[in-house]
Amino acid sequence: MKCKMLSVCNTIDEKLSIGRDLSLLGLRLLLAYAFYGPAMEKWNNMEATIAWFGNPDWGLGLPFPELNAYMAASVEIVGVVLLVLGIGTRLISIPMIFVMLMAYFTVHIDHGWLAIASSAADPGVAERLGMAKEILQEHGNYSWLTEKGSFVILQNGAEFVVTYIIMLLSLLSFGPGRISVENILRRATFSKE
Repeated sequence: MKCKMLSVCNTIDEKLSIGRDLSLLGLRLLLAYAFYGPAMEKWNNMEATIAWFGNPDWGLGLPFPELNAYMAASVEIVGVVLLVLGIGTRLISIPMIFVMLMAYFTVHIDHGWLAIASSAADPGVAERLGMAKEILQEHGNYSWLTEKGSFVILQNGAEFVVTYIIMLLSLLSFGPGRISVENILRRATFSKE
């Protein structure tokens, strides 16, 4: 009886493993999408990125801003390519986690948890939103400005950064899954032996 139950459990596990592979593919593609925009923004205006990384008054005030800007942009864009293909997923996850930790400690740590400020949590947010709406309604085309979505206040909290770190930790732990170039290459290599 015990052996039969174990066999049933193994069969169920095998059937559900495609869900694990689809989940890992989803994590890789979502992270690639999330990193693509910031990576391209850095590369398309590297001088501004270097200035922001280095300036202590209105930027991050990091040492070696040129080196740090190029390293962050390179990790992000190489990460996008490798995550999409599913090659070196575990390896690239480590520097991507490091980039996210640096973003957390230099940009997001002082802004709370939420990326978008909540008027329910902070009455000051509701007041600012109300004032901004009044200004836009009086001096701008408010209906055109808001036809694609509501006007919000960006709080720039840690919400997305921590989520990306957890997603990267999952990929570091489980790898790219079977729906990856890495798996295809591994299977091709083992089938030749």
